[in-house]
Amino acid sequence: MNSNLLYIAKAAALGDSCFDYILGEIRPGVTERSVADKIDAFLLSHGGESLAFPTICVSGARGCLPHGEPTDKVIEAGDFLTMDFGAVIGGFCGDMTRTVAIGRVTEEQRRVYETVLAAQEAAIRTISAGVRCADVDKAARDIITDAGYGEYYIHGTGHGVGREVHEPPTLNAKSEETLSADMAVTAEPGIYIEDSMGVRIEDLLIVTDTGIINLVSSEKRLLIL
Repeated sequence: MNSNLLYIAKAAALGDSCFDYILGEIRPGVTERSVADKIDAFLLSHGGESLAFPTICVSGARGCLPHGEPTDKVIEAGDFLTMDFGAVIGGFCGDMTRTVAIGRVTEEQRRVYETVLAAQEAAIRTISAGVRCADVDKAARDIITDAGYGEYYIHGTGHGVGREVHEPPTLNAKSEETLSADMAVTAEPGIYIEDSMGVRIEDLLIVTDTGIINLVSSEKRLLIL
């Protein structure tokens, strides 16, 4: 792994540590903004040079906003909470997303979550050097569409990561790019149902000739806090 990728790996490891920490800070009654502030403070006090991007922290019906900014909305039992964050180390970015449930989930919430997880795992299985980016997107999108949620998958499946958090290649249906070994890319399908909920799961991956190295080790099974 070259030095650039080592910095990305360190940034990803910091993200894992941050996720472990923030799980202990989430409970009904705290606000999205307070959770985001604690994420930011952890990243910056544990080796992050800066934030890779403004932290996304959205709950409940606001989870339908893929790039929603944290607000003073109180996190409640029955909410999904989606957190998308990353730090810069050595000039290179980390990027990960996890969605957790607060207190309880409905069958619909569980179905949405499991669909996103299956889509993400399918995308990851598809990734290797020489694969078309559009085919990675298709692997994820087909699962979400087959489950009946296609209209709620409103962005691409991933992007490159380097000195900027969004770099080529773009992993979406219109991409004409092909993956190469040693690219750092994300896999981050999501379902966003207006006025209801949102779920996104994102890992940061290194492309290899035979598959991927997943730099994110945080739990992806549905966590109910």
